[in-house]
Amino acid sequence: MRGHIHKRVRKTRSGKETTLWYVVVDVGVSANGRRRQRWHGGFPTRREAEVARAKIVSELHAGSYVAPDRITFAEWVRASWLPVMKSRIKPSTFSSYRSNLETHVLPALGSRVLQQLTAPMLNAFYAELLARGNGRRSLSPKTVRYIHTTIHKALADAVDAGVAQRNVAERAKPPRPNRQGRREIQCWEPDELASFLECVRGIRLEAAWRLAAMTGMRRGEILGLRWSDIDLDHARLSVRHAVVSVGYEVLDSTPKSHQARVIELDSETVQLLRQRREQQKLERAHWGEGYRENDLVVTKENGEPIHPQSFSQAFERIVAGAGLRRIRLHDLRHTHATIAVKAGVPVKVISERLGHESPAFTLKQYAHVLPGIQAEAAAQVAGLVEQSRARNVQKRRAEPF
Repeated sequence: MRGHIHKRVRKTRSGKETTLWYVVVDVGVSANGRRRQRWHGGFPTRREAEVARAKIVSELHAGSYVAPDRITFAEWVRASWLPVMKSRIKPSTFSSYRSNLETHVLPALGSRVLQQLTAPMLNAFYAELLARGNGRRSLSPKTVRYIHTTIHKALADAVDAGVAQRNVAERAKPPRPNRQGRREIQCWEPDELASFLECVRGIRLEAAWRLAAMTGMRRGEILGLRWSDIDLDHARLSVRHAVVSVGYEVLDSTPKSHQARVIELDSETVQLLRQRREQQKLERAHWGEGYRENDLVVTKENGEPIHPQSFSQAFERIVAGAGLRRIRLHDLRHTHATIAVKAGVPVKVISERLGHESPAFTLKQYAHVLPGIQAEAAAQVAGLVEQSRARNVQKRRAEPF
């Protein structure tokens, strides 16, 4: 399996002769017993062809050889990659992959032959997204980096499938997230949270708002919570499900971390959940056969799931009507975490309640709370040292000369 060099002489339209050199290698035998060959080239000099031949033969022996293919990036993504990914990832993740590819990536890079993509091409594409985006507005470094992650995944799978020799995205340079431009976390102080809970007292979905405030659960996790996941006798619940919106359609999913977690509940939250269960029995009786059974805790009156966007809009109306400082629904999660940090709850416990990947991520996310805590810690340490110093002084004074 050594391959050979083939010379071809061609004439241009002007009659001038040009010489190109090709590498021809055997890659096996077809089903009918005929020898299969692949041509590589053409190279302007025999020396370049010889170098390419040595590399190709080495790849053949190593089993890493990929035959030349004219499949474009768009053909690979649309016909092969996305159909496979649809069954492997969450619907919301698949939707974001497809949206970014169709909106940003394929219009710019889709016509490129997959095997001819290069890292400089990707770098130029990222720079264009940062500068002009899709023509209407520029994209943030965070969004461009997410697009890079999607491209990297698509190319990695192309290498695994044997249609690309290398993942050129590994050598590309996506932008770093702009930490200075990152949205500052907004959260309420304890008195503001208390005012909010007083405002929702007695309304139909009081239990849902209490869960959002006192557990740090995500919006989709609250809307996806099922009665089978709650143990009221032991005051705890398990986060196993989530509700997501894909193309405005409400779909069942799993928590963002893909892993279930257990959250302990305070007594008032447990009491509100008991009331919510009784309330739901009345709603079920009122709607009769029109009631939709799904075991969900937070639903419309007829048992249908609540759309995540509608839940957020309801929160905004409550906040506006109460005259409270405006924050997003997701900021109730930040509020819970921030108050827990200030209350001295161990970071590991907070991380577990929130479903973070690690306590280190939790510390990084809520570092803005630490300065005040550190000031208190510094005062406590200084106080202990001062007390020890005072005792030492008294001890020396009491000692006889």
